[in-house]
Amino acid sequence: MNILGLVTKTHDTGAALLANGVIAAIMEEERFNRNKHTQLFPEQALEAALAVAGVGIADIDVVTTPWHVANLRRSFRQIVLRHFPASLNLLRPASHSAQNSGIVFLRQRLRQGLKRRLGGRRAPEIVEVPHHDAHAAIYFVSPFDDAAVLVADGYGDAGATSSYVGSGNKLTPIRQLGFFDSLGAFYTGVTTHLGFKVFEEGTVMALAACGGPTFEERFRRLISFDRDGGFRFDPDYVSFHTHGLIQPFTPKFYAEFGPPRQPHEPVEDRHRDIAAALQTVTEEAMLHLVRSLEAHTQSRNLCLSGGVALNCVANARILEETRFDRVWVPPCASDTGAPLGSALWHYHQTLDQPRTGEMTHALFGAEYDDRAIASALEQAGIEGETLDDDALFGRVAGDLADKKIVGWFQGRFEIGPRALGNRSILADPRDLVIKEILNVRIKQREPFRPFAPAVLEDRAAEFFEIAQPDPFMTLAPRVHKDRIADIPAAVHVDGTARIQTVARAANPRFYRLIESFAAKTGIPVLLNTSFNRQEPVVASPADAISCYLRTNMDVLILNNTYITQRTEEAERRAQAQFDAQQSALRERLNPWRQIFET
Repeated sequence: MNILGLVTKTHDTGAALLANGVIAAIMEEERFNRNKHTQLFPEQALEAALAVAGVGIADIDVVTTPWHVANLRRSFRQIVLRHFPASLNLLRPASHSAQNSGIVFLRQRLRQGLKRRLGGRRAPEIVEVPHHDAHAAIYFVSPFDDAAVLVADGYGDAGATSSYVGSGNKLTPIRQLGFFDSLGAFYTGVTTHLGFKVFEEGTVMALAACGGPTFEERFRRLISFDRDGGFRFDPDYVSFHTHGLIQPFTPKFYAEFGPPRQPHEPVEDRHRDIAAALQTVTEEAMLHLVRSLEAHTQSRNLCLSGGVALNCVANARILEETRFDRVWVPPCASDTGAPLGSALWHYHQTLDQPRTGEMTHALFGAEYDDRAIASALEQAGIEGETLDDDALFGRVAGDLADKKIVGWFQGRFEIGPRALGNRSILADPRDLVIKEILNVRIKQREPFRPFAPAVLEDRAAEFFEIAQPDPFMTLAPRVHKDRIADIPAAVHVDGTARIQTVARAANPRFYRLIESFAAKTGIPVLLNTSFNRQEPVVASPADAISCYLRTNMDVLILNNTYITQRTEEAERRAQAQFDAQQSALRERLNPWRQIFET
């Protein structure tokens, strides 16, 4: 049975293909159309997923989607009527910039997209899976036979926080909290208040470590916790239920915490302290939710999903301060994993099929062979040298030890927002200056944002206070104080690090590179950041070459091709092509054009 998970008309559109219960492919459309968090129909992602699986659209038995439109309409209707007339603001698309209100056209757009591909043949059945059920279904590829499952995000189609208990191939819903009592929406609202964009919540999480406790007690007054494990936001301060993200807070909030910061304004102590208070309250709310789940299961395992599950600092506290022995968060905890989740829910929960295996890596994207690499290099006007494995790993490890910045491109690309060793920019963590070099020469992002360490799984405990693997950068444990001086570039200002543990079996090439670096330096850790510059993570060789030429990267590795050449003409052409691509994207995404097309 081939089940195709698809999502469109919301952010992070994409496709996932489940073949007899086994993950064949997961593709995010943004990697192909180069529009971050794209809402466009996943044409290229669908084509790539089918190609990787070796099937055609006619071979698909069922199409699933991680949204239940009837639930969403019912939820909105109840909210609008309950808070009428102020709640009419919720009908404006801008009130939900994280999920465009065009989601009500989801079925129509899916059918249109499939019809184009089927050429008149009958479309497969389309099954709508409730959004949080799709997030929770990631449990079916977790390492656990049983687990508590917590889903927290901006909002689903019926709520914003849901809990389940998983056993074998079944999930039992426990509880769902209110639609706008949403930790995700609250975090997003404060993110925009602090002058950052929607989807830059990770930047605020990093900023929080630089702040003090000035606003903590006042922020705690914004949320009240129920004895039975729920919580409520104070409507005197928070106005999600009437205005969404158009105006997430009331005048009382602004009177107490100050005016919003404009993006061009400097980040001041007040902003850092607000970020710190937000992070503290979010951690406390997550702990409250998890502790309430403890009463519903004897399991010592916990799965977290939804966008809030990407808060690695909160996740580390959950592991440390609750009775759960293991915490597992998938690499695609946000809506990038929702198409997969909808397919998993239908296969296991609805069709009662047995579980088929664990997600041990995130490498479910597209792969490019040596011919594609050679063609991309020729088009870019540069050359590389093909090395065997022994020469490649030795030379790259030496480059890294010599403080060179390396673009590392291998095999199938990762799913989710983190680079996990196949589309990574790598550097030596032993020199604190390397962080500034990465920011100035390549990433061009805020200086307070940390870079993540990738560490050999069997040596992680030497450097970090962690007793379980974390292959997907979902936990931020403390660094042992006596090892901070060994990897200062990988340590955040609060003494933590968002780690990736690398197992030989899961990614043998990335493991071997770190191992080779350790042989030269004694340190089994590399600094790992996503291969991009203010764009989606690169997917193809052409994307990687363009990023290499538009930045001051020292070395580019495309599979076994070693590249250091660059010319002024190649750099000029790469920048011009990138600028033209961005201009075309802006034109295509013009909101008025979209309205007329719809």
